[in-house]
Amino acid sequence: MKVTGNTAIFDLDGTLADTSADLIAAANACFADEGASPPLCPEADAATAFRGGRAMLRLGFERLEGRADPVRVEAAFPRFLAHYEAGIDRHTRLYDGVEEALALLSRGGWRLGICTNKPERLAEMLMRRLGMRAPFATLIGAGTLPTRKPDPAPLLAAIEGAGGVRRRAVLIGDTETDRATARNAGVPCVLVTFGPAGRAAAALEPEALLDHYDALPGLLAGLVEGPGRRAGPGA
Repeated sequence: MKVTGNTAIFDLDGTLADTSADLIAAANACFADEGASPPLCPEADAATAFRGGRAMLRLGFERLEGRADPVRVEAAFPRFLAHYEAGIDRHTRLYDGVEEALALLSRGGWRLGICTNKPERLAEMLMRRLGMRAPFATLIGAGTLPTRKPDPAPLLAAIEGAGGVRRRAVLIGDTETDRATARNAGVPCVLVTFGPAGRAAAALEPEALLDHYDALPGLLAGLVEGPGRRAGPGA
C-alpha cells in the first residue's frame, strides 16, 4: 500500500494501550491513603478508567460513601496523578498488533500522531516507557492546549503537528469522547472493539469499527481515500 499525505491520529488509553489496571491501581491508592478498602475493580471498571482519573474517583466515592463530593474529588486528583506516575507502566500493555500496524502505516507514507486527554507529561512518559514514542510525529495531551477532547482543537492541532490536513485525516479511538471529537472536527472516526465497550461501540455510529490492528492499514486507506469524503471548511 503506497499513499501520501494521509494522517492517522490515535487516542492512547483504551486505543493504543490497555492502561486500565494501572489507572485503577492509582485511584484505589488514593482511597487507601484515607484508610478505605479498594472500591474499584480492574476488570469490571475498565470503562470508567478510560474516562479519566476524576471519573474513577467519583465512582469510588459513590461506592464508599453513597455520593461523590466534587471538592473531595478535586482534592484527591493530584494524589491520583502522583500514584499513577509512580506505577505508570506496571501493568500497561500495548494492544496486540499495534507495533506492526504502525510500522506498515509509516512505510505507506502515513503521518502519525496522538491526541489524548491524559496529561501531556504522563502521556509522553508512558509512550517512552513502552518504547513507542518514535513512530508519532506529535503528541497532544491534557494541558497542551486550553481545551481537551471533545473540543476539536486538540485533534486539529495533532493533525497539523503531524504535518497533515484535516481532509485527509482520521481519528482512531475507543469512547464516545473520541467519536464526538471526530464529529466536531469533521474527521472520520474509527472505534476499536477490543476495549470494554466491545461491539457496542457500533451504537456510536463511527465510520468504521476495528476488531484487530491487523486490519487497520487497509481500513484507513478506504476511509481517507474512498469516495464520498467531503472536506469541511478550512480543511
